[in-house]
Amino acid sequence: MNSLIFPPYLHEGDRVIILSPSGKIDKAFLKGARKRLESWGLEVVMARHAGGSNGTYAGTIQQRLDDLQEAMDDETAKVIFCSRGGYGAVHLVDKLDFGRFRQHPKWLVGFSDITALHNVFQANGFASLHAPMARHLTVEPEDDFCTQALRDILFGRNAALRTEENDGTAFDYVCPAHKLNHTGTCQGTLRGGNLAVFYGLRGTPYDIPPEGTVLFIEDVGERPHAVERMMYNLKLGGVLERLSGLIIGQFTEYEENKSLGKDLYGALADVVKEYNYPICFNFPVGHVTMNLPLINGAGVRLEVGRKEVRLNF
Repeated sequence: MNSLIFPPYLHEGDRVIILSPSGKIDKAFLKGARKRLESWGLEVVMARHAGGSNGTYAGTIQQRLDDLQEAMDDETAKVIFCSRGGYGAVHLVDKLDFGRFRQHPKWLVGFSDITALHNVFQANGFASLHAPMARHLTVEPEDDFCTQALRDILFGRNAALRTEENDGTAFDYVCPAHKLNHTGTCQGTLRGGNLAVFYGLRGTPYDIPPEGTVLFIEDVGERPHAVERMMYNLKLGGVLERLSGLIIGQFTEYEENKSLGKDLYGALADVVKEYNYPICFNFPVGHVTMNLPLINGAGVRLEVGRKEVRLNF
């Protein structure tokens, strides 16, 4: 399995840049994210257009591009923290210069529409962090599990996630089994994110390579038949058959009208029923409070058992 380059972990006093590469955001959430990150002992810099507005976006394409490129080029910053998703990151994917970034790599943090940027960073050889963003850091308490997990991963501690079975350099997530799971164990490179977003990059240089991949997917506001259609695209395109494992996360904010003759998970189970690799349903990742931080590009071991599922980094 070929894991990607990990940016350096954080220390107190390190610089974090908050920016908004997609949708515009309530400035109260920017203030909340700043406060939370500063409470971790970090220097927080707000990008020029982080709180901007241009239609539904946080600025024009050029403004959002300038903020992201300046953050990538910053020799002292250690984290690029995306304030929210929405829509708009796709405007930037083919315009980024990784020249200086390669000399001073840093963590990209975000999910949802930020999946497009995760794909770009992976295509350029760097791991990134699919994780909660500004609203979560603002509204959830200090002891929120996902907030603490994000902090521990960024600082390289992983204390909240440590088990007796490792030395602290690795960590596990454990969740209950689901009746639709395919049991088994596999190893591979963890990749994925929002299904509709990476589906939109299929056939481009930023597509997810299926070989050796443990793919995770989630989505919000997509109708069941649209989700099924996207999964059939992955099936007919030969992606699903080449995966090492599959993690099906949370699909939220849609009407479960059983237009497919069954619920959404049941329909997806039919799409993937022929594959013998481990498949996990109902994993806690997506547009939900329990949105576990996942390292895109990390080597992982996925164990899907009869009683529990374990994802080991």
